Amino acid sequence: MTGKPDQHQQAESIADRIIERLDGRIVLGLPLGLGKANLVANALFDRAVKDRAIDLEILTALTLEKPSWSSDMERRFVEPLVERLYSGCPDIAYAKALREGELPENIRVSEFFFVAGRWLAVEIAQQNYISANYTHVGRYLIDRGINVLAQLVAKRGNGVDAEYSLSCNTDITLDVLPKIRARRESFLLVGEVSSQLPFMPGEAALPAGEFDFILDGPDCDRPLFVVPRAPVSMADHAIGIHAASLVKDGGTLQIGIGSLGDALTSGLIMRQRRPELFADALHRLSPESAVAKRETGAFETGLYAASEMFVDGFMDLYREGILRRRASDGAILHSGFFVGSDAFHRFLRGLPEEERALFRMRGISFVNELYGEEDQKRADRVNARFVNNAMMVTLMGATVSDALADGRVVSGVGGQYNFAAQAFALESGRSIITLNAARQAHGRRESRLVWSYGHVTLPRHLRDMVVTEYGVADLYGKSDRDCIAAMLAIADSAFQDELLDTAKSAGKIEKDFTIPSDCSRNTPARIAEALLPLRKQGWCAPFPFGTEFIEEEQRLVPALRHLKHISASRRLLARAVLASLAEDRPDHEERAALERMQLAAPTTLREKFYAKLLLWALRRGQDP
Repeated sequence: MTGKPDQHQQAESIADRIIERLDGRIVLGLPLGLGKANLVANALFDRAVKDRAIDLEILTALTLEKPSWSSDMERRFVEPLVERLYSGCPDIAYAKALREGELPENIRVSEFFFVAGRWLAVEIAQQNYISANYTHVGRYLIDRGINVLAQLVAKRGNGVDAEYSLSCNTDITLDVLPKIRARRESFLLVGEVSSQLPFMPGEAALPAGEFDFILDGPDCDRPLFVVPRAPVSMADHAIGIHAASLVKDGGTLQIGIGSLGDALTSGLIMRQRRPELFADALHRLSPESAVAKRETGAFETGLYAASEMFVDGFMDLYREGILRRRASDGAILHSGFFVGSDAFHRFLRGLPEEERALFRMRGISFVNELYGEEDQKRADRVNARFVNNAMMVTLMGATVSDALADGRVVSGVGGQYNFAAQAFALESGRSIITLNAARQAHGRRESRLVWSYGHVTLPRHLRDMVVTEYGVADLYGKSDRDCIAAMLAIADSAFQDELLDTAKSAGKIEKDFTIPSDCSRNTPARIAEALLPLRKQGWCAPFPFGTEFIEEEQRLVPALRHLKHISASRRLLARAVLASLAEDRPDHEERAALERMQLAAPTTLREKFYAKLLLWALRRGQDP
């Protein structure tokens, strides 16, 4: 660390200085997600590719890449989207080399969390994956000898008075900096300035003297990487309403990213604006006995958030006046990192500084654990509801969230284990796992509630609450038998009998047990019927908070998803092709969607085939 950082306008000159200072042996730490110093990382990567005497190890997570495509139909949708949303966003060079199998021997890349499903087929990425609780990553980086940390930063002031905010990624940086500095070993902190990154105050703001190098050049105005808000299905909305009824006024909340997070946010806002409508929706979705102890009233005290990720939903809850309960330090939210929609980034940039200070970015050890300032945390995190998503849950309550049975990693553990354990450590805390009861895979529906699975993320001794579109299974302190009965009640009815037979064969439930009659109609049709009155009133919309997708794209998303599902089955695809031949002329909205896909005036036989099939899918009216 120097008295003031060396200022550079080109990433290449910083890369040269780093290589010189560290004699060509570089262990580079990059924050997960948005906070990567892409330009500096790319410059170091390029130098190492050209000079094999340089040894470069990259340790990171959640490498954000522009959307790609695997078919011509997908290309027609994705290519214009990439041009509109990601023009000016620099690609990360090591990701391309990994995917193409061109990573030189002198460069190694390890991640502890993947963008879900994006690296399943890349063997070198799977082999170098580091399985870790989020709170343990910092010590792993130190043990691996990290000697450079390069991060995107926001800037305020100039010269020696300048401050640089870690902004979107305080998570690991704030945890490792004091420990690395205390070792007095060679270490360089590099900041890459972004004028688009919100300046987050408090612990996130560091004086200029903390940095060794600052990149502040002509590229600092480039746009931030955005994550468009995903469509929310009717099943998602049902899950959101159930989960929202478990949140206590005056309590603490964590929300995950994606459609289920938006569904929960939408449910909480419905409960705030229209408590009677929310209660009615809950009764439509569940038997009377199942909702007797649920929360349906508006929020008078409001909520405080302790969430590893600061997601778009917290912006919506703040605007609604729900996120307003203050912690001991005056914050209404503590979080470790964020990445979101363009609207979310603009929201943070546009907040007056005193309001932005309500959202405090902290080290991940502060957010995800109780130890350290424990008395304060316990006082703040009353009635905590930590809501996380899962891929599967077994009937005895083990959660599968990060990997497949064959060992391939889908995403990562992240902080899920941290928050489940924290919920048990807090007197009034609850861990809530949300997931759809079934999914489309390989051309057919499959249950996501399973008897057993060859890999688990949360063991069954941490089972607590599980929520599907069909209700809530409260597993806390239950016997295996009662746990199985509760899980069967929220399973899709297409799979209940098979699951029950397996449980009986294992001797884990009595042979004469039957599925209760009020749980035997767990079907997508019943969910759609229950929520139809709400959709007619403007609730339960596919994009309840808007999206970067234009109108035509919003119509195309469910249609393309449906086509992808049926394409996995030759039989279903053949039936769809035959049915599509009978489609007549498109109406105005359908034609606009076809124009967006460059299929409104098809000329080749392939384009005519695509246009007919897509028109058929658009008319199916598939729920996203």
